[in-house]
Amino acid sequence: MPDPRPPDARVGDARSPVLLHVPHAGTEIPSWTRPHLVLDDDELASELAALTDHHTDLIATVAAERARVRPWVLVNRVSRFVVDPERFPDEREEMAGAGMAAVYTRGTRGQPVRADDAAHRDLLLAAYYTPWAAAVRAAVDDRIEATGRAVLVDVHSYSTAPLPYELHADGPRPAVCLGTDPVHTPSWLVAAAETAFAAIGSVAVNSPFAGTYVPLAHYGTDPRVLSIMIEIRRDGYMDEPGGAPTPGAARVAAALADLVDAAMKSGT
Repeated sequence: MPDPRPPDARVGDARSPVLLHVPHAGTEIPSWTRPHLVLDDDELASELAALTDHHTDLIATVAAERARVRPWVLVNRVSRFVVDPERFPDEREEMAGAGMAAVYTRGTRGQPVRADDAAHRDLLLAAYYTPWAAAVRAAVDDRIEATGRAVLVDVHSYSTAPLPYELHADGPRPAVCLGTDPVHTPSWLVAAAETAFAAIGSVAVNSPFAGTYVPLAHYGTDPRVLSIMIEIRRDGYMDEPGGAPTPGAARVAAALADLVDAAMKSGT
């Protein structure tokens, strides 16, 4: 039976407009969803190792603790192999052609991972996609009401070597990739992120991944909602593909805290 899971929400300072959004750190596969995945346990473990944004919840938590004014944090504990809350649920999603829209039917190598069952997909979206979207929208609305704006920092990681599913794998793979949106990512926020993460290594914009998360209710229309995606290359902070964090994780968290501080001060 469906068991809706609310996000793991960490309360920030009432003065902060910043939300650290961590959608892909989770590894939970609720028991009622497992029979619909056609992978055996070893195959599923391999996919989880490849696609989970390992330890990004830890990085966000440490960054929040280090920031001068504590940001708000939302962490998804359910695996993206159950539902990917960042993908569009409809034809707008670029990855739909690869079988990796909000509910995946294909894996990292294009292999089948789930039957294309519309009834099961709708149950998954109702249990995990819709509650996540509602929680992020509520958090954004709360920050706008409290501070006049919301700055959503979308925290991700990506593999050092391209994975077969990637649609834009021919571009640079910097230590840190910044994803932007033409409406919701102002130039000052990009510059602040470039400065904050310069100590980690090379920084590039929209390569190999582009875009950033904005609640659909605000997407493209509300300039009070600012957003930037941070994609950290995994060799800089962990043992790949799914191992423990390395000392680099502390450096990444410190850089993220610097970005939080800059977002708190800038753009007002």
